[in-house]
Amino acid sequence: MKSGHIVASFDDDLSELNQMLAQLGGLAETQFANAIDALERRDNRNIDAIVQGDKQLDELEYELNERALEIIALRSPVAADLRRVVVTLKVASILERIGDYAKNMAKRSRVIIEHENSKSENVSVARMAALVQQMLNQVLDAYASNDSDLAMDVWDRDTEVDRMHTSLFREMLARMSENPEQVSASSHLLFIAKNIERIGDHTTGIAEQIFFLANGQFPDDERPKADKSSVSGLDQI
Repeated sequence: MKSGHIVASFDDDLSELNQMLAQLGGLAETQFANAIDALERRDNRNIDAIVQGDKQLDELEYELNERALEIIALRSPVAADLRRVVVTLKVASILERIGDYAKNMAKRSRVIIEHENSKSENVSVARMAALVQQMLNQVLDAYASNDSDLAMDVWDRDTEVDRMHTSLFREMLARMSENPEQVSASSHLLFIAKNIERIGDHTTGIAEQIFFLANGQFPDDERPKADKSSVSGLDQI
């Protein structure tokens, strides 16, 4: 089969990077899903495994970075080829950060499980998490298939995550006002919700990189934002 490059082994190099990134993405998805599951079930048995699992993400990102730099040094890629290597590095960094948020969620879930007086319903958190999980899955599919249209569909949906986060923020403030004994657990739940919202932001960041990979430029419009949690509680102070 004829290679797309003069040096056929460069195709193998790019394929290797894509495989490493796919593995990194799968790990980030799993960490996020497990963190949400631990919270929803109020089950802290897997939290240590989630925290320890972040090390595997860090190690794989490091290996990917080293391999990408080696490819740049040996192959001196230009134009679209260089763009792909650089985008791979950036997406890997984003996925590692998503793993960090999942680890933080797991740690805060442990505190909630240990200190929550009575299990509160977290339907809003679960709904927002489900949407962000779907977005992350779709954006990784978009990267694997070089589908910039699918990537931009994910990009557009971030406003829905922002609205959910703003609504949940207000809901949690009201709950803490009515039930002071739940302030500690609710505060950690607020941080978890913010972590989920930030994972949504990072997912749209991956979408932008896919668009850049396909078009050589970033989207003309500014990233859609609808999160007003930073001012939602001012009228309650």
